[in-house]
Amino acid sequence: MSSPTSSIPPVLLNTGVHMPVLGLGTYKLVVPEDVNRAVDAALVAGYRAFDSAAVYQNEAELGRALKELLPKHGLTREDVFITSKLGSKDQGEEAMEGALRSLSQLDLGYIDLYLIHWPGTQGLDVTDQRNPGNRAQSWATLEELHAQGKLKAIGVSNYTPAHMRELMQSCKVPPALLQVEFHPKLLQTELRKVCKEYGVCFQAFSSLGKGELVTDPVVLEVAKNCECTPGQVLLRWAVQQGVPVIPKSSNPDRIKDNARLFDFTLSDADMDRLSALDCGRKYCRDASLVV
Repeated sequence: MSSPTSSIPPVLLNTGVHMPVLGLGTYKLVVPEDVNRAVDAALVAGYRAFDSAAVYQNEAELGRALKELLPKHGLTREDVFITSKLGSKDQGEEAMEGALRSLSQLDLGYIDLYLIHWPGTQGLDVTDQRNPGNRAQSWATLEELHAQGKLKAIGVSNYTPAHMRELMQSCKVPPALLQVEFHPKLLQTELRKVCKEYGVCFQAFSSLGKGELVTDPVVLEVAKNCECTPGQVLLRWAVQQGVPVIPKSSNPDRIKDNARLFDFTLSDADMDRLSALDCGRKYCRDASLVV
């Protein structure tokens, strides 16, 4: 399969901005040398989007790596799309300080997409009735920074259909994107329907089910028939439905492999076989209990 560098199609957000359908997830990438190696490999492989978060504790390292490596690859700040997220400890009254801290840590002038990472507030019970008010206050803060041009687009992560409907009823600026766990064992049918209804981009994380799905017999059989890796099959399954993905890896070879999604197609039968694995399985934290 050929290099994907020039063939990664973008997704149009409701802000009018195009976002790459493939990004590098940076969760657990903390050591500066590891961040540099991963970002360098990603840029070579054609990635132009990078996903971070305050709780990943690598915003500063990612910003430094990009400032160092973009010129090396003949690229500028405008050639890449940076996502980061507000930590749940900063939900509510601390949202402005938290968002400005992300901007300062990345030190890239602006953030392309900034998300509320979690619908709850750190230190509060999931049933605490202060959670909705804190979410609303955080969103108003993001709207303010969006108006100032510091956050080019704003969105949410880990929101349920109920959280999404609540937000849509009160927001002045609609979310551009919802980032949530999505893979063949978790089709998120209602969430995708809500996003489509409101014109919100639906983006997947944990596409490989924290690595467990790459050993699933159906995934392995499809991969063998396609002469691809199981990881490529799982990522292709998402992007073939128009769902952007942000696979995380620190391994340059795997980063390269994960980018090879755009020169093969899964058959309708294979897509159906994979989707038939749906059983509501969540490998990540469940936000459905957060009021």
